Amino acid sequence: MPDMPVSITNRQKSFKIDLNRIRRSLKRLLKELNYEDREISLLLVDDNQIREINKYYLNRDCPTNVISFAMTEGDFGHINPQILGDVVISVETTSRDALTAHIDLMEELEFLLIHGILHLLGYNHENTSAAKVEEMNKREQELFSLLRRYHLD
Repeated sequence: MPDMPVSITNRQKSFKIDLNRIRRSLKRLLKELNYEDREISLLLVDDNQIREINKYYLNRDCPTNVISFAMTEGDFGHINPQILGDVVISVETTSRDALTAHIDLMEELEFLLIHGILHLLGYNHENTSAAKVEEMNKREQELFSLLRRYHLD
C-alpha cells in the first residue's frame, strides 16, 4: 500500500525549521510504527497560537509544547480510520525546552513529534498508571534512538 500524505504547515516565523528533515523523520516514524499507510498532519506554531488552541480545546489557558488530536477516537473515530490525526507543536516552547536540555532545536522537535504521534496511537502519560507512563517513556526513547542513534536523558 502506498504511503499516505503527511501534511506539514509552519505558521511560526521566529525559527528556521528544516521541514524536509521533519518530513523524513515523520515518515520514518510512521513506517517503524507500522502506520505508513495513515494520514497525519503536523502544525508548527508559536506560543500565542498554541495557547489559543490549548484554551479552546483543552480549557487550559497557557502555552504548551505539543498537543495531539487523534481522529480515531470518540464516537466518529471509525469514519475514516486512515487518518491518524493532528499534532500541533509550539516551536517557541520547543526552543526554550531545547536550551534547557542543552540539545538541538531540531532534535527536540523530533522528540515532540514522537510524543505527539504516540498520543495519536493511544499512549498516555497523564491520569494513568506509572506502568503506562513508563511504557510511553520507553517507546519515546526507542523511537528517538532510531532517528538520532542516541538516547535523550
